[in-house]
Amino acid sequence: MSQSMPPVPPTPEPSKPPDEPAPSGRPSWKGWVILALILGGFWAWQYAGADDPAHPEISYTQLYRLAEEGKLERLTLRGPQITGKLKQKETLEGHAIESFKSMLPGQDDKELLPLLRSKGVEISVKSEEQPFALQLIVNLIPFALIIGLWVWFSRRASRMLGSGNPFGAGGMMKGKSHRFEREGQVAVTFDDVAGLAAAKQDLREVVEFLRHPEHFRRLGGKVPRGILLVGPPGTGKTLLARAVAGEAKVPFFSINGSEFIELFVGVGAARVRELFEEAKKVAPAILFIDEIDAVGRSRGAGMGGGHDEREQTLNQLLSEMDGFSRNDLTIVLAATNRPDVLDSALLRPGRFDRRVMVDRPECGARRAILTVHTKDKPLSSEVDLDAIAKNTPGFSGADLANLVNEAALGATRRGADAIEQQDFSAAYDKIVLGDPRETKLDPAEKQRVAVHEAGHAVLAHFTPGAEPPERVTIIPRGMALGVTQQTPGVDRHLMTRAELSARLQVLMAGYAAESVVFGDVSSGAANDLQKATDIAFNMVAHFGMSERVGPVYHEHRTEHPFLGQRLAVEGGTSDATVHVIEEETRRFLNDALEQAKARIGERRVELDALVAALMDDETLERKRIEEILGARA
Repeated sequence: MSQSMPPVPPTPEPSKPPDEPAPSGRPSWKGWVILALILGGFWAWQYAGADDPAHPEISYTQLYRLAEEGKLERLTLRGPQITGKLKQKETLEGHAIESFKSMLPGQDDKELLPLLRSKGVEISVKSEEQPFALQLIVNLIPFALIIGLWVWFSRRASRMLGSGNPFGAGGMMKGKSHRFEREGQVAVTFDDVAGLAAAKQDLREVVEFLRHPEHFRRLGGKVPRGILLVGPPGTGKTLLARAVAGEAKVPFFSINGSEFIELFVGVGAARVRELFEEAKKVAPAILFIDEIDAVGRSRGAGMGGGHDEREQTLNQLLSEMDGFSRNDLTIVLAATNRPDVLDSALLRPGRFDRRVMVDRPECGARRAILTVHTKDKPLSSEVDLDAIAKNTPGFSGADLANLVNEAALGATRRGADAIEQQDFSAAYDKIVLGDPRETKLDPAEKQRVAVHEAGHAVLAHFTPGAEPPERVTIIPRGMALGVTQQTPGVDRHLMTRAELSARLQVLMAGYAAESVVFGDVSSGAANDLQKATDIAFNMVAHFGMSERVGPVYHEHRTEHPFLGQRLAVEGGTSDATVHVIEEETRRFLNDALEQAKARIGERRVELDALVAALMDDETLERKRIEEILGARA
């Protein structure tokens, strides 16, 4: 069964202090109001300066005819433009008009003015030039728009880079970024962190140093100023760092490593300086950098050689950490799940000289984490948190929190008043395997899947050294048509050759059961064969469990970005040795298959009974499996 871990839920971001509003690149509403007033005033000025922009336009010929007929009352001449009013409404081209406008010909008409005077038309002449104020506004508007757009874009860029004044000293490249979060008093303590006893013990020295620094200085001792928290995602590194600040009752500064990196060179280094300056002002303090591998990768791999933005930021970080004075009470905590890519200068003594492992929790720690996440949730009396903790090896703290949340959501969907054990089982299946598929298997396929999963369960139940079956189901989920879940009972850190051989037999048991019952095999064994091949290859090439290859470790890679899965051995291994490794891997798999077939032949009655129960119930729990198969070997 594939044990893919669920995604880690995002940690809520702490709110910003009230005196540090989030920067915004949008112009304020006052700017929009001022711009609207300017445009509205310009439009009103133009409208007021025009006599009547709604007058219909008539031809010069029609104008002359109206003058001859004595129908004009008055005319206004402004250069070649003419506006006029009739003594009464006239119908021209199907429209009744009383006012009009027209244009004079290119050359002055010497007959028009005498004709107008003879008909008694009132004539007024106005200057062709526009008022000086209007001309000034019209000429200045384009420049004002350009300057306004430049100021707006400058302010937006400067705010994105952390500066609120684009015209101040330093322009867009300086100023305060305020990308980090600051908490004056952290409410989290070590009591809120379940498990991680060894990590908490390592960090208690930091707490004592921040509380009573004179005790350490009395004998000349120095507590490490940089501590690197290393562990898989979701194991509680950030929570542990906040708990240190809460225990020591000192200010807590936090920032993500990726927030140091910007497009403009020098911005990340400025943010590093600002972060350390702010922390030193309120020392003693704790400064936490999450995902430090985003900025602390080994130098020399950037596109800009040794001068790109990330490497300048790293250089500034190294300088700040090396520049602590002896009396400086600023502790730097950092978290990463990729310590192998960090620059060696970052890990030398005097910087991050202590490494604290924050690993996935053991069974007891998982039980404590489940208690923390279920303390405010109603649980049924049948819920066994110990059993849940045993059935979730490899789960991180975030995974367990997600498990409890999914169980609560499942109980809510059922309309229950409390969370029951079945809700946790359904949540486990949902997280690990996915939701049930709508796929409907025909009877022949359903029987084949039942035989396949029953084969796994029979071998897991009767093979010495194998992990016992916890549940068997033939309900399609995710990419699997059926699943056999095994429970180790205790956390395992080492496995003997006999235990690995037993695991190989269980993985090959589905393939073997199909071969024994149906006389052929199906494509459903692909995932089992892949896992079995990986185990057998490691036994031969890594663990020294093959007499022919001997106790030698052979480096290998199993993935290629374009060619997919490939099995390759590297590191100076000869072709002859590679051939031997392949032969031994195949021998281990064939031996496991033959042993699985033999055991299935011996337990054929139990296999058939388990297949029949699966065809009826589709899902069998551990108690029911033991009733069908009897006592374990």
